[in-house]
Amino acid sequence: MAAERGARRLLSTPSFWLRCLLLLGHWALGAAAARSDSSPQSPGSSIRTFTPFYFLAEPVDTLSVRGSSVVLNCSAYSESSPKIEWKKDGTFLNLVSDDRRQLLPDGSLFISNVVHSKHNKPDEGYYQCVATVESLGTIVSRTAKLTVAGLPRFASQPEPSSVYAGNSAVLNCEVNADLAPFVRWERNREPLPLDGRVIKLPSGTLVVSNATEGDGGLYRCIVGSGGPPKYSDEAELKVLPDPGVTSDVVFLKQPSSLVRVVGQSAVLPCVAAGLPLPTIRWMKNGEALGTESSERLVLLAGGCLEISDVTEDDAGTYSCIADNGNETIEAQAELTVQAQPEFLKQPTNIYAHESMDIIFECEVTGKPTPTVKWVKNGDMVIPSDYFKIVKEHNLQVLGLVKSDEGFYQCIAENDVGNAQAGAQLIILEHDVAIPTLPPTSLTSATTDHLAPATAGPLPSAPRDVVASLVSTRFIKLTWRTPASDPQGDNLTYSVFYTKEGVARERVENTSRPGEMQVTIQNLMPETVYVFRVMAQNKHGSGESSAPLHVETQPEVQLPGPAPNLRAYATSPTSITVTWETPLSGNGEIQNYKLYYMEKGTDKEQDVDVSSHSHTINGLKKYTEYSFRVVAYNKHGPGVSTQDVAVQTLSDVPSAAPQNLSLEVRNSKSIMIHWQPPPPATQNGKITGYKIRYRKSSRKSDVTETLVTGTQLSQLIEGLDRGTEYNFRVAALTVNGTGPATDWLSAETFESDLDETRVPEVPSSLHVRPLVTSIVVSWTPPENQNIVVRGYAIGYGIGSPHAQTIKVDYKQRYYTIENLDPSSHYVITLKAFNNVGEGIPLYESAVTRPHTDTSEVDLFVINAPYTPVPDPTPMMPPVGVQASILSHDTIRVTWADNSLPKHQKITDSRYYTVRWKTNIPANTKYKNANATTLSYLVTGLKANTLYEFSVMVTKGRRSSTWSMTAHGTTFELVPTSPPKDVTVVSKEGKPRTIIVNWQPPSEANGKITGYIIYYSTDVNAEIHDWVIEPVVGNRLTHQIQELTLDTPYYFKIQARNSKGMGPMSEAVQFRTPKASGSAGKGSRMPDLGPDYKPPMSGSNSPHGSPTSPLDSNMLLVIIVSVGVITIVVVVIIAIFCTRRTTSHQKKKRAACKSVNGSHKYKGNSKDVKPPDLWIHHERLELKPIDKSPDPNPIMTDTPIPRNSQDVTPADNSMDGNIHQRRNSYRGHESEDSMSTLAGRRGMRPKMMMPFDSQPPQQSVRNTPSTDTMPASSSQTCCTDHQDPEGATSSSYLASSQEEDSGQSLPTAHVRPSHPLKSFAVPAIPPPGPPTYDPALPSTPLLSQQALNHHVHAVKTASIGTLGRSRPPVPVVVPSAPEVQETTRMLEDSESTYEPDELTKEMAHLEGLMKDLNAITTA
Repeated sequence: MAAERGARRLLSTPSFWLRCLLLLGHWALGAAAARSDSSPQSPGSSIRTFTPFYFLAEPVDTLSVRGSSVVLNCSAYSESSPKIEWKKDGTFLNLVSDDRRQLLPDGSLFISNVVHSKHNKPDEGYYQCVATVESLGTIVSRTAKLTVAGLPRFASQPEPSSVYAGNSAVLNCEVNADLAPFVRWERNREPLPLDGRVIKLPSGTLVVSNATEGDGGLYRCIVGSGGPPKYSDEAELKVLPDPGVTSDVVFLKQPSSLVRVVGQSAVLPCVAAGLPLPTIRWMKNGEALGTESSERLVLLAGGCLEISDVTEDDAGTYSCIADNGNETIEAQAELTVQAQPEFLKQPTNIYAHESMDIIFECEVTGKPTPTVKWVKNGDMVIPSDYFKIVKEHNLQVLGLVKSDEGFYQCIAENDVGNAQAGAQLIILEHDVAIPTLPPTSLTSATTDHLAPATAGPLPSAPRDVVASLVSTRFIKLTWRTPASDPQGDNLTYSVFYTKEGVARERVENTSRPGEMQVTIQNLMPETVYVFRVMAQNKHGSGESSAPLHVETQPEVQLPGPAPNLRAYATSPTSITVTWETPLSGNGEIQNYKLYYMEKGTDKEQDVDVSSHSHTINGLKKYTEYSFRVVAYNKHGPGVSTQDVAVQTLSDVPSAAPQNLSLEVRNSKSIMIHWQPPPPATQNGKITGYKIRYRKSSRKSDVTETLVTGTQLSQLIEGLDRGTEYNFRVAALTVNGTGPATDWLSAETFESDLDETRVPEVPSSLHVRPLVTSIVVSWTPPENQNIVVRGYAIGYGIGSPHAQTIKVDYKQRYYTIENLDPSSHYVITLKAFNNVGEGIPLYESAVTRPHTDTSEVDLFVINAPYTPVPDPTPMMPPVGVQASILSHDTIRVTWADNSLPKHQKITDSRYYTVRWKTNIPANTKYKNANATTLSYLVTGLKANTLYEFSVMVTKGRRSSTWSMTAHGTTFELVPTSPPKDVTVVSKEGKPRTIIVNWQPPSEANGKITGYIIYYSTDVNAEIHDWVIEPVVGNRLTHQIQELTLDTPYYFKIQARNSKGMGPMSEAVQFRTPKASGSAGKGSRMPDLGPDYKPPMSGSNSPHGSPTSPLDSNMLLVIIVSVGVITIVVVVIIAIFCTRRTTSHQKKKRAACKSVNGSHKYKGNSKDVKPPDLWIHHERLELKPIDKSPDPNPIMTDTPIPRNSQDVTPADNSMDGNIHQRRNSYRGHESEDSMSTLAGRRGMRPKMMMPFDSQPPQQSVRNTPSTDTMPASSSQTCCTDHQDPEGATSSSYLASSQEEDSGQSLPTAHVRPSHPLKSFAVPAIPPPGPPTYDPALPSTPLLSQQALNHHVHAVKTASIGTLGRSRPPVPVVVPSAPEVQETTRMLEDSESTYEPDELTKEMAHLEGLMKDLNAITTA
């Protein structure tokens, strides 16, 4: 019921029906696109669907005997009942008048009383079932062979024999193969029971193993195949007692070569006799067979081997070995396994248009390799000019015609059996778009027909179609654009062509839009072809050009292609190519040109050959090449052969493995790591690696270990304690072993130490400063039971974290080079192991000055058993480069200046590569060793910056770290979904929800966008969810117009430049229930986009409109308040002009001097007159339009108390007033009111709704006639940007109590409501300024004040005066107190002259006219 209610709510929402209308519109457009512009759609132009038509059961090979009954199964499925018929040996059977053969209701063939004789075999043969559906087509089944067993004939019969007790005996009884299953045995004329000791082989031979006295008697075999049984001769088997002497081992039954089909059982007989009794064991291809551990391999009586459920892997040479301790004999047999044909790729259904070329694909496997033939509607497809077999198995149909429709079947057949698979071809009318198509079913020349068309004008016929080039086997056509579209940049063209007099037409498409030429290939010489060209645009195909008849040139006497081109590899670097003389040589062949090219390159090489074979040497090992041959005669080059591809043979690797490293695990084991040789040097598939190791002492034995497969590490165990070992690794292919790496040494620990914790602090640290270096020496930690794998030395001026160097655990000295003289260095030493770094030990030292010439002394005696190292350090590697290969792989390369110029490493040095990323900041370095001048760093994070450095180590000497190289891995699709997905309901908007989330933790690149999916059904398919796209820099989104009291499910998916990441888990949210008031979730009426949110006050109950009487009262109050306020303002202005004192003039002069080089022409012209501001403490607007504001916020806004020095602008007031009046009346009143309010410092408290959505318009500083240049002084005047763009306009207050002056910004003003000027300003929330330079601005008065911030306040303002609107109730504010007004007047610095007051009065008169216009309206 809940689901039903939710469905009803969904159906009741307007958005649901809007989506339905949109879908209906799309459907209508699609239907229109499928029709022609000029004519209604014909009945035949609708898209027909593929009809399921296939066999449920097919006949199988059957063995029968004379006189029995046989059923050959056949059943076909179709929507309408198919007609079933049968073929025998390719000819239809007439079953109506046949007494013995009849058709069963399901389509099977029943044969009663099978007839079979030496000269009459009417029932034996090959049967095939044929199913037909009228007006649809015909399909045929696989072919089944019915075999009838002949009369029994004995190839061998049992003979009298004797056997020693415990030995084995064999009694032969071999008959024709089809009767072998019908053989049975008798002993003493009684049926012989068979068991594990006495068995019958598939040939009929009887084997008795471990003979006892009870096995003696008269044996005979019987063949019963439905008729009277046939008996063999009787033979006596005697069981003799063990004589106690030895005798030779002989085979009583040897294995013989056998052919079996996959899935059958194979029995390889092997019975031997001798004294002592021999045992039998089996080998396959020289390897012992473990019959005990296999379920499919069973040893039968006497030692015969049975293999059940044979597979192709079972094929091979089997050896039976009989051994009695004194003598061993062996016999071999070959098991050949065949496989019935199987389809790797079956044909698929195809839609096409007439004149198209299509390909039915069919890929089969089997052993022997199957042959393929094609059948169309039950009839064999005979290859011709238009039906071709391509790529051995595929059927290509060129130039389709309507009669080509039907069912096509691929039939694969080999010696074992046959199989069939089919597909349907439907040819659509040209005005019907092809819905779907397998990508390989159309040839490349015809795929342009797939684009669906839309309604619109079609192009006219292309003009001036001519054959610009005519050859023997190709014609080049060119044309001009249609008259209907002279540009033709977006037109594609189809060229239809056929032989003259042939109805089957073919098509060739241009390769790109706007191309106006096509070359038609593979034509016949001296043949007339008819061409026509048709243009297509996005609406469909246009008119066809007039037919053009062109005849190809006569054949030049050039050679044809060389037949039987073959290529085979003769060595890893050579390939031999052979071919034969062209069938159409057209004269004597002078020579051949052999072309060859490495796969994956575009550089073809050639060689001249005079014979029919050539061997190309110097090729790359294990690399694929393609070859083709062109024959030359006196006329020139002939037709090239098709390419043949062959791969050179593999060889041993030509390079050693890379990045060999050793890790001592404990006192008896060392772990070896390596990387494969470079791909170009592998020379084949790497099958394994050979590890050789030995003790470092002289004349020690070398031990070898083989690692198979792609394993790249090996743990060597069983080593001696405290012993140094050398290791090297070589790669293997099937051809042998490649070169090995250089020897790398490591020493096992003296004892098995603890590595479950970090090492303790080193026991001592000593430093000896020199001029540009410091010699560091130390002793190991006192606790010798914890593994120490090395020491980390950190150093730097004032901090030890500037540089870090790691040395071997056996090292006790290190010289820090390249230091600054006379500098204070802090040095730290830490021991580390695989768990981490231990506690550091600190020391400091000051390097000596340059003038210090004291002897460099490197001998610090601390460790008596450690030799003093070479004082000269290694030079660090140079030219370190990081090459990005993928999102997780970077190749680091470098050069070593201490090597010869050819940079070949001949000693035992190795390099240590370290890398890290700075995110997070405390990331530790990772290290790896390399023995070459490059290293492949894998396992990195995507889109992450890494730094790399390299050091070289040779013996006890190491270099410092090289200069760092940086590389950023490539981006990858996000691998984690957005996290922390939350859904909340919007306050006051129950149909609106807000979705919040955080970016994916594994973004793997810059997030460019998000997709929000939501649905009422969490189990719906993802394409049924509603989608909301969001830009990548947003982490919140509103979704509106949801259904009340309904559970919704939300998922979010992030995307970057590489694609889409995974979706988050579904988050459920139920929208709130509806309530009675609009504030609790009921929908507001749709009042239009210009509606502004209502302000607090007394709205009419339930949103009812105000009565006409109240409206008139409201206007009277507005006019009264306006008149009173204007009079008060005029009095105050006059009073202010007469209160200017000399002290105030000095202050103003000081401020002007600080402000800069403003030059004033006179007091009267430079001062901005006061504008008018009508103050309302409780002004309310009735909701008239639907607010775009989703969440109005009521803000209590006090206006600043006092005014400081207001610096006037240079512009004349006349221009300002004229500009404002002409631009928009509402702006004028707003500007004047806001400016005066700022100057007078009035502070009534007001309530104003704020727009919580991102501002559509923002406040910015804009040069205008009302704006003076900003002062460079921070004391008087500085620029200040409006913190929030006002939706309608901005209130600018020019005075506050703070001590910083700001230049007032201008505001973007857009009329939106008739009552715009009577909104109440509010102070915006603090925040950074927002600018929108794209929007036009209407400037407010730019003012400068001393040392205080300016606030912008959102207001409404008067809009179009002529618009009808309901009256608005106005509450008259209380006037400010006298003391406060007096104080403000005393603080004012503005002086107004009489002419300025005259202009001001004219401005106020204009305002009064506006108010009168409001009253009249």
